[in-house]
Amino acid sequence: MKKTREDFALSAVIAVVMTVVVVLTLYPFLNILAISLNDARDATAGGISLWPRKFSLDSYRTVFGYENLYRALGVSVLRTVIGSFLTLAVTSMCAYALTKKNLVGYRFFYLFFVTSMFISGGLIPTFLLYQQLGIYNTFWVYILPGAFSAYYMILFRTYIIQLPKGLEEAAFLDGAGEWAVYFRIVLPMSTPMLATVGLFVAVAQWSAWQDTLYYVTNPNLESLQFVLMKVLRQAEATAIAKQAKSTMMRQMRTVNITPDSIKMAITIVATLPILLVYPFLQKYFVKGMVLGAVKE
Repeated sequence: MKKTREDFALSAVIAVVMTVVVVLTLYPFLNILAISLNDARDATAGGISLWPRKFSLDSYRTVFGYENLYRALGVSVLRTVIGSFLTLAVTSMCAYALTKKNLVGYRFFYLFFVTSMFISGGLIPTFLLYQQLGIYNTFWVYILPGAFSAYYMILFRTYIIQLPKGLEEAAFLDGAGEWAVYFRIVLPMSTPMLATVGLFVAVAQWSAWQDTLYYVTNPNLESLQFVLMKVLRQAEATAIAKQAKSTMMRQMRTVNITPDSIKMAITIVATLPILLVYPFLQKYFVKGMVLGAVKE
């Protein structure tokens, strides 16, 4: 079919709008990347946009040269992987159970979970509870408190309810039990929801640092974000210190770094893993949409 003049005009408008959106979306990140790769003292003069004016890796050497950084990276990777998997497993199982209206105590459990979204015990009761449970200052303080989310459970339940009931009924007629239906029918058809919730949980686990601040005192259990925050705080403190007594100050004397350059490098280090993982989730979205396209 031959395109008309209106079609070409519409395509041109769409191309211009999308180009503007891409530029506005990518420019802040590219600017941060350029500043982090630029010589810190030169960057203070300004004028850097998309490309470093004077290339330097001093900021990254300072960040990655910090003690305990690689151990903290391992802790963050483990908490992200284990925490995301456990949250998806527990939340999706609970959501599937609450799709059964004949479940004993159905209304009570559903009301209890929904009410928990609006009530919080506060910081001190939570701290005391973690101590009583024996997870304070352990790796499990990162995992167990977030193993269940009422909000994600409601999302899962809403999605599962919309799945074709005929598939479950056919499976039950063939002798399948609840576990078989859950693993062989519900989970494969819930791939879009698993990918979406999994991404949200993974980002939350990867970005978390307050739980380390409140509930962890062991340096070997510090998360990456907490360590990066300490690096930034030390860089800011030493930038205004009058006497060079710390290791960071001695390093800043011999290397051209500033708190702003450290901040930019930390931003790249913290966000790059999520940006690298996200594209690989796209295929799960597409696959899940195809599996979920079965209609009654």
